[in-house]
Amino acid sequence: MPDLLVQYGVAILFAWAFAVQAGLPLPAAPVLLGAGALSGSGRMNLALAVGATMVAALGADVLWYALGRSLGLRVFGALCRFSLDPDSLVRDAKERFLAHRREYLVLAKFLPGLNPLAAGLAGTVSLRPDRFLIYAGAGALLWAGAWITFGYVCSDAIGFVATWASRVGTPLVIVLAAVLTAYLVLKYVRRHRFLRHLRKARITATELKRRLEAGDRPVIVDLRTAFDIEAAPYKIPGARLIDPEELLRHPHHTIPRDSEVVFYCVEPREATSARVALRAAQIGFHNVHPLSGGLEAWRQAGFPVEPIEPGTPVIGSARPTS
Repeated sequence: MPDLLVQYGVAILFAWAFAVQAGLPLPAAPVLLGAGALSGSGRMNLALAVGATMVAALGADVLWYALGRSLGLRVFGALCRFSLDPDSLVRDAKERFLAHRREYLVLAKFLPGLNPLAAGLAGTVSLRPDRFLIYAGAGALLWAGAWITFGYVCSDAIGFVATWASRVGTPLVIVLAAVLTAYLVLKYVRRHRFLRHLRKARITATELKRRLEAGDRPVIVDLRTAFDIEAAPYKIPGARLIDPEELLRHPHHTIPRDSEVVFYCVEPREATSARVALRAAQIGFHNVHPLSGGLEAWRQAGFPVEPIEPGTPVIGSARPTS
């Protein structure tokens, strides 16, 4: 990468920064530090490097903001194609964005993989474009300026490390690539087993409606975050709002063990519902089902929903709905 930076300069820096902040799983720090070190040695203009990186990051933000405004929460289905753990990624981003909003939008660039989520969430809640540009621009400048300036200040040390790495050469690259590949394969296998285990347990919206009309009374549990409820303040009639962490910690305190339970959420592939259903099955619940397609599938089928009043408590959560 240092050789490419020397040869193609700012163009490589711009493309790399855009790809990183758009959500591709690429390392940002080595490239930005390298650009700073090249600026320190006089082979790249410092102001131009920071400016190009900032513009690239802001361009990625605007892209995901626009997608969030046009697609709403559906935008996260595309984002999670890059993730092997979409449940924790999306849910954590929603909770942090709801709690911090502006601060999260600024600092998300330093959190790998979360910047496109933050920009998409800003579009989903229709944050005013001028305010979005201010906070996204501040975050882009902070991110680009911090890494590149640090590389500029420490250019001598970075040059020493780069020289040492070039001597170690191929063996080091092979070891790092092998470790990374093993990690990704392990995550993929665990994820594949997880989804395969629960594929047969899923229940469709039509089947759930049929059972309700037949007089069955399953416990229906809404696992959505406060952010999701704010965006769509309604639920399946009779559903209970329960925080998934409360269910994982104290399942028997909230739901009788012999109940038939249907979980729903809005995460891609019903990830939260599937995770909670799997855990419930492991601790003794024998009739649990994630709702296929979640609340959106129920609503799109034309089935009734009921409003959630502001301030309605979510069992196990310190934050009421707003």
